[in-house]
Amino acid sequence: MKLLVVEDEDSLRDTIIRSLEKERYVVEYAADYHEALLKINDYDYDCVVLDIMLPGGSGLSLLEELKTLRKKESVIIISAKDSIEDKVTGLDLGADDYLTKPFHLAELHARIKSIIRRKQQEGEMNIALSNITVYPDRHVVYIDNKEITLNRKEFDLLYYFVTNPNRLISKSALAESIWGDYIDQADSYDFIYSQVKNLRKKIKTAGAMPEIKAVYGFGYKMIIDE
Repeated sequence: MKLLVVEDEDSLRDTIIRSLEKERYVVEYAADYHEALLKINDYDYDCVVLDIMLPGGSGLSLLEELKTLRKKESVIIISAKDSIEDKVTGLDLGADDYLTKPFHLAELHARIKSIIRRKQQEGEMNIALSNITVYPDRHVVYIDNKEITLNRKEFDLLYYFVTNPNRLISKSALAESIWGDYIDQADSYDFIYSQVKNLRKKIKTAGAMPEIKAVYGFGYKMIIDE
């Protein structure tokens, strides 16, 4: 799952990012209004952690932009402002939750998991596709009710495929979704090819009914039914 942290205070932003990466999220960040605006226009996220007071503009304006764009990102506002008026305004504009600074990182983690859980299948923190069941919060995968072992990138790739069934996905879209701001570290498309190849072999061996097929010159597609 991919998150965007919008926070101008360097030390707090870095602390939040490190803690979320330890939870195995793909995390991107923006330090001001304009950088955040570019990212929400160009990319999709599962959740946005959003400060209100930003250089160059207000986080509330970003909320309005998300609504205008009809984006589906969940949003948690983090703010030093603790007035009822600010909370009501943020929630009315579409935020899912409001967390007042200072806060414990464990509480932020719990709230992120909670809103993603609510967003997914009737509150159940799992995604099922045919005989594959993925638990994003625990990074666990079952095929025919038997757990299989995947490394982090294999899991992230499978999660992306399962949430985009029967969709033709370009290599660049896969790389951006899985590696985020660190896309250059993915060692070009050779690394993607290697990871997808290993993933395909593992799920096929485990008896997965959906199949990841390569589309020459473009990318991949998870097929449920021919």
